[in-house]
Amino acid sequence: MGRRAFVFVLALAAAASASAQTTDRKLALLIPTLYGPNGLIVNSQALLPDGSTHSAHFNSGFQAEFNQFNIALASQLAAVPLPSPASGYTYEFDSTLGVFKRSTQSFGPLLSDRAETIGKGKFTFGFTYQGFTFDTIEGLDLDQVPAVFTHDDFELGGGRSDVVTTVNSIDATVNRFVSFLTYGLSNRIDVALAIPIVAVDMRITSRASVRRIGTADPAVHFFRDAQGGFGSQREFVASGGASGLGDMILRVKGAAPRSGPTSLAFALDVRFPTGDEEDLLGSGAWGAKPIIIFSWALGKVAPHVNLAYQWNGQSLLGGDITARQEGNLPNQFFFALGADVGLTPKVTLAFDLLGQRVVDSPRLQESDFVAANGQTFPNIHFERSSFNVTNASVGAKVNAGGSLLVDLSVLVRLNGAGLRDTVTPLVGFEYSF
Repeated sequence: MGRRAFVFVLALAAAASASAQTTDRKLALLIPTLYGPNGLIVNSQALLPDGSTHSAHFNSGFQAEFNQFNIALASQLAAVPLPSPASGYTYEFDSTLGVFKRSTQSFGPLLSDRAETIGKGKFTFGFTYQGFTFDTIEGLDLDQVPAVFTHDDFELGGGRSDVVTTVNSIDATVNRFVSFLTYGLSNRIDVALAIPIVAVDMRITSRASVRRIGTADPAVHFFRDAQGGFGSQREFVASGGASGLGDMILRVKGAAPRSGPTSLAFALDVRFPTGDEEDLLGSGAWGAKPIIIFSWALGKVAPHVNLAYQWNGQSLLGGDITARQEGNLPNQFFFALGADVGLTPKVTLAFDLLGQRVVDSPRLQESDFVAANGQTFPNIHFERSSFNVTNASVGAKVNAGGSLLVDLSVLVRLNGAGLRDTVTPLVGFEYSF
């Protein structure tokens, strides 16, 4: 039965990879190429010295620097807590009776881990769904991201003082389906494989307005309107979707000999770059995350603490995807502090405070652009710094009969740093045999 379950998981991963669907434009290129390959170009009937007209190029940190949004999304996908691959049922061998017995009275945490192992020869298969609708980046509403475009050589003044202001809306949703299988190699060593299937949808809308700071003639800089006239506004839209295999994770966990109610374990997560980073299905980088796990079995209450550090390799998303240059994704510290409570023999409540420290990452900053005539327009730019991300998880595991558990939880944002979803639901099940 165990071999059949393992084959099923591998087949599921192969099917996910084979069914990947994308648009003709990779999702990671939607923002960098929103205005076309040559950037934002505004029509002009102003005469050049040779008597010809020209198309005016306008430049901005939005298109050049907002490529960093890809880094933020990739880092988020690499850091969002996966459902715990540990079994809700953990066993230890009772040498006096010669049988396995349950080592805890609760079914364990949902988005963190406990030190207990599942027992030699035991299997757990699970499946979960998480849906992310990203709302903010650095506390800024993703529906209202401002950016100012300046003319080439705008410092020369005159007609070049005109600017184009934009209000940009970024709709980004990620649906993640994770299958995982955990097997007890021995009484103290577990190995687990998590296989995510990811579906990403993005839509970028930019509403641009010509601000005639240095000119009064609408023919100098304009967008051609539907009647062929000199329009001041235009909307640019790019959208796409992709689905397929995400980054697979292999976890090995070893538990130290138990001392009374206290348990200690060490684990290592290895992330494989199996997801297509150009379609934002994965990070595109190898990763390794050593974890220290403490837990206590205090009757119906089981507190736990997880400490971890994530090393990330190089990825196109960490560099410049338009130039095909790779760069390092930011490394991260993690902690989880929580408890699971066996409310009844069939219901366990799980609580976690989840934190991470993102090291030396691009961060969006709001600023003001002051035009040549003194007008002020909201703008953005990017800086590199470290920041903290804090979430809370509240959920329950319910025994639906036999060894079948149903998992329900919500992940709630507690601060605004980084690319964030306000509330993320999780539903799933796990079965032990």
